[in-house]
Amino acid sequence: MSNTPMAASPLTRAVLEIDEYVSGLGWDQPARLFALVDTARLRAQEPSLAAQLGLEDESETTGLTPIEQDEVPTGKPLDEFLATIAWPDAVTGCALTVERLMLPPSAEAQVPSDLDEARLAEWVARHPERQEVRMTVAVLRDGSRESALRLREKDTPTEVLTGPDLVPGLADALAATFAD
Repeated sequence: MSNTPMAASPLTRAVLEIDEYVSGLGWDQPARLFALVDTARLRAQEPSLAAQLGLEDESETTGLTPIEQDEVPTGKPLDEFLATIAWPDAVTGCALTVERLMLPPSAEAQVPSDLDEARLAEWVARHPERQEVRMTVAVLRDGSRESALRLREKDTPTEVLTGPDLVPGLADALAATFAD
């Protein structure tokens, strides 16, 4: 992808590729789940699928190819859905994109302590300092992690934050999909 730095690790490149893809779909999108497969292995074991994905002429010998999965159900809490996933051995890792409202750390002291989950979400949605964010989080079987965060108000590829520990809870939930 055009905005993916070549010096980045294969996992970082995959996360940024997914972020760029989902960004092209616009905001207010449902959560999206991706399997991450080793590109060289995909080319060798599934040449017709690699051709469908436009990977047959890729010169890169290392890398991860994201493959979008079926829709993430909207009527089920995300953690419950992730707990139902088991990946085949051919899947090296997985990634998820999800949009959420976030508050800056300065607003944490203002959060009322007596709110249930639904009322807390409503309170955050009304907060004047709330920010809409798209999170793309990926994990590999070996424990590697990477995340990309994109704020709606700074919706450009140069404003995407990356790092392995930006969304630790979601990374933990994704890593659990590989637990035996």
